[in-house]
Amino acid sequence: GPRKALIRSLAYSLIVHEKITTTLIKAKALRPIVEKMVTRAKVDTLANRRILIKVLAKDKAVKKLLEVLGPKYKDRQGGYLRIIKLEPRRGDAAKRAIIEFV
Repeated sequence: GPRKALIRSLAYSLIVHEKITTTLIKAKALRPIVEKMVTRAKVDTLANRRILIKVLAKDKAVKKLLEVLGPKYKDRQGGYLRIIKLEPRRGDAAKRAIIEFV
């Protein structure tokens, strides 16, 4: 649904830019999803590639995962992302955060 589409577009932005600013809640929802993608991207098999394409639906991000991020974290057991809390947003006091690759 719309939530899935939102997470997908956030995941895409995060993978392409390696760092995004969003709400704390969205950052926390996004982290485990993108961590699993990176774990998959460590092993470039057709099956993993297909799963990533299915989840992300964008080749650019899948390519980056498999060619850059997967290999970069090959020897690291999880914990590819960090969340940094920011000052709340002025308008509605939403808790904001930066989520970025370590």
